[in-house]
Amino acid sequence: MTTAQKIADIEAEMNRTQKNKATEGHLALLKTKLAKLKRELIEPAGGKGGGAGGEGFDVKASGDARVGLIGFPSVGKSTLLTKLTGQFSEAADYEFTTLTCIPGVYNYKGTKIQLLDLPGIIEGAKDGKGRGKQVIGVARTCTLILIVLDVAKPVTHKKLIEKELEGFGIRLNKSAPDIKLKRKDKGGINIVKAHGQEMTHMADETIISILKEYKMANCDVHFRCDATMDDLIDAIEGNRIYVPCLYVMNKID
Repeated sequence: MTTAQKIADIEAEMNRTQKNKATEGHLALLKTKLAKLKRELIEPAGGKGGGAGGEGFDVKASGDARVGLIGFPSVGKSTLLTKLTGQFSEAADYEFTTLTCIPGVYNYKGTKIQLLDLPGIIEGAKDGKGRGKQVIGVARTCTLILIVLDVAKPVTHKKLIEKELEGFGIRLNKSAPDIKLKRKDKGGINIVKAHGQEMTHMADETIISILKEYKMANCDVHFRCDATMDDLIDAIEGNRIYVPCLYVMNKID
């Protein structure tokens, strides 16, 4: 069974499981297993970088910022790049016109901004469909992501693209959770909460269960936020990318 199939099975079980106090521990275990499997996609065995490499995708960073244009096929990313930078990127009335990463430079008040026109992604990109892993891998190196949406179906596309990026460890318009973890040789698990900090999303037993699943039976964990299970898992994994995102609505004629 492939990693993508294992991920699909766990996600299906999570969708079937009712969310309440009684199932909190079970969901925590499923989320932890899911995060470990997704780590294999983000950081394949024998290398790092989340699939950002590959012919046509190794574009050297330049300028003061790096902005990636992300969207489904034929939503106007190439036209936007050409208009802003003067760099020609082929646009046509058929899908997948762009097959590699096309860079351009946009000058604004003395600031040089590198724009990257990336091939259109499809649902399942995070699991390797199409050129999704390369596209999202490049997105992990950007300081800003522009999600280009078809104005005729913006909400549907927005949710699908966010799901694909989320599955590859990219957190849009979010800050890293204020959680500190410190391993130690002995003493068990010590949960420390900031003065007055309430934890409404998970019980101490769930926190301990997640830490033990990561073989962190001896550690101090400090919370300065009302963290969720996903926040704790993200802090443990340590490979999440927190990047600002803007949405571009485009009318396609």
